[in-house]
Amino acid sequence: MSPERPEFRSEEIALPQRLLAGASANDSRILAALQGELTAAWEACGAFEWVALGYLALSGFLIALFAENSPHPGRLLAAQTLVAVAILALCLAGERSAARAADFGEQWTTHFWHFWRHWYPHLFFLFCFEELGKLVHLANSGWKDAKLIAFDHWLTGVHPAIWLEQFATPARNDFFQFTYLTYFTYLLLVGGILYYRRDWRGYWAVMTYSAVGYAIGYVIAMFFPIESPWFAMAGAWHSDLHGGAFTATINFIERFGRVRGAAFPSEHVAGSMAALWGAWRHRRWLFWVLLPLVMCMCASTIWGRYHYIADVFAGLATGTLGYWLGTWIMTHRRAVATEPRCSTN
Repeated sequence: MSPERPEFRSEEIALPQRLLAGASANDSRILAALQGELTAAWEACGAFEWVALGYLALSGFLIALFAENSPHPGRLLAAQTLVAVAILALCLAGERSAARAADFGEQWTTHFWHFWRHWYPHLFFLFCFEELGKLVHLANSGWKDAKLIAFDHWLTGVHPAIWLEQFATPARNDFFQFTYLTYFTYLLLVGGILYYRRDWRGYWAVMTYSAVGYAIGYVIAMFFPIESPWFAMAGAWHSDLHGGAFTATINFIERFGRVRGAAFPSEHVAGSMAALWGAWRHRRWLFWVLLPLVMCMCASTIWGRYHYIADVFAGLATGTLGYWLGTWIMTHRRAVATEPRCSTN
């Protein structure tokens, strides 16, 4: 005799179905809200973010493609994802803060978001440069310095870093280390003047020139790893470069912030050229002020044993290319995402 099958009321069957339908509708609303936030964040981006997020996407693809050459590809991808999310969130927060200020007047949060919306690119550049130390062997496991050592010798008939040692004195060393340090001020100075003058198009143009120049250099460094004369030719000179306060400062920075690799092209030179071209286009008088400093800074990279001459030439080229491509990118609609809707005084 077969057991009787239990009778289910229609209400008992309909209840789980309603719960599932409600959960599905809930998920759809959450997904739609997330899509809306992502769309709004993207619309709040400008030319700089297009380049920055594009670089993160490209380098992330290379990390995944050459994952076997990286000890921690998952960590690198996670860090890049967090940076991308932070950029989008900051752009969205800045856009909404400016809109609230236009509707209800400025508050302290207006100035807070306005400042970080404009100045975070410097932190992004720092992140990318420090990260590059972990990416230089993605495509090639060895160093290619021998090629640039041979190029420098072919070009000059000597090994420049070794040959310059005969002219080293504490005063000269300190002078060139001072000019090497001036690199860190160029983008701050050009950007700061444009920011103070509320020239938002000029400001974001200079940041975009720099982003394109740096991105090109970073990608080249991943496929052509150069560790610099400091490492490749260590022991070829008779002594370290001794000097005063500026030499001590550089030694401190190099001790805690040096990235082994990523020497070709010189990002110091590329970044300096992008800022210099920005000054030429947007504040011509500043170009003439910076030009002698940039020239001495380029020489200091050889004097201080940080770069080969080939690195300098490549940095000049990538910085200039960054300016040309950045100028083209800035012609696009919405290249300047920020609007002068709030005072910064």
